[in-house]
Amino acid sequence: QAIQAINGYTSMSAEEFANIVFQKIDVNNDGELTLEEFMNGVESDDYLMDLITKSFDLSNVLKVIQNG
Repeated sequence: QAIQAINGYTSMSAEEFANIVFQKIDVNNDGELTLEEFMNGVESDDYLMDLITKSFDLSNVLKVIQNG
């Protein structure tokens, strides 16, 4: 949530974000994501890749840290 707030990208809550991730890439529907499921899912879904890229962009976080 903090990274999203710093980036100004707050179009969804952390819970909504997690639900989208699980909905799209928890292929065996066990409620858990293995690293393999996560990587394969993100790599094969352009929307999810864009969403994660925007949500976890740390460049603005580094600027905030550098500027005190």
